[in-house]
Amino acid sequence: FVRLEDGGILTVDGVNALISQDAGKTWREQPIFKDTQSYRIRPERQLIRTRSGVIILAFMNDAERKWTWSDDLKDAPGAVLPTYAVRSLDGGKTWEEPQKLHDEWTGAIRDIIQTEKGNIVFTSMQILHDPGRHAVLTYTSGDDGETWQRSNLIDLGGAGHHDGAMEATLVQLRDGRLWKLIRTTLGRFWQAYSTDERYWRELSPTDIPATSAPALVHRLESGNMVLFWNRPEQHRKELYVMFSKDDAQTWSSPVMIARKKASLAYPYVFEVAPGEIWLTTMQGKLRVKLREADFVE
Repeated sequence: FVRLEDGGILTVDGVNALISQDAGKTWREQPIFKDTQSYRIRPERQLIRTRSGVIILAFMNDAERKWTWSDDLKDAPGAVLPTYAVRSLDGGKTWEEPQKLHDEWTGAIRDIIQTEKGNIVFTSMQILHDPGRHAVLTYTSGDDGETWQRSNLIDLGGAGHHDGAMEATLVQLRDGRLWKLIRTTLGRFWQAYSTDERYWRELSPTDIPATSAPALVHRLESGNMVLFWNRPEQHRKELYVMFSKDDAQTWSSPVMIARKKASLAYPYVFEVAPGEIWLTTMQGKLRVKLREADFVE
């Protein structure tokens, strides 16, 4: 979700933008694409409204999806699921033509932020081959999404259609660096840092235990950071939250906020008002509202 200038809320689904003027009770649709046959937005997308009012959607195009994984080859030659970005300059009423940023299979687009410098940065992925595995990267724009610059790839190795470096989330630290948390199959998140908002030059494991599922880290209006993720004990059946007041140097005790028999993963966060958090998940269809004050003194 993003907040519009007139106080409305905008999200996207399929081929449409959806706008609510009553805090999410009702929604009206607005088409995004002129050619609705050539584009379809996958659920793992990201939205932002920049400080100048431009709405940017980063998405993978399901209409071009081609998955070719072979267990015999342990690879997916020619797999295609492109990364795109598209803009609206008028609050979601009309949209420009989408820009394709790469063709290779994109496992997910998990996060997007605007930095203190004004740059827009979003996370993406790219499949690598021989053996097949995933890597993460970011795209950065200094002109509200009109043009984009690609980062270096972060490759942790691995082999498998759910292995490698995957589904990163990111936040800007108070010292100006960007901090990225990366899903792995290694029992914990890995982290990377960028000092120039484009290239990632520091990489290391964290001490945050995690199953193979993505996290979502977000800077709240209070300045605190919040992290939603799945701990390893129950794989994706439990969702946890914790908060940090010191830029991830220390965290509050993890609190389990939801449990399901089926998968409960891929969290999304929208601070609808200061300290009031809408938490949704792609897997498990969780829809809850949390108050920061219930967790942080």
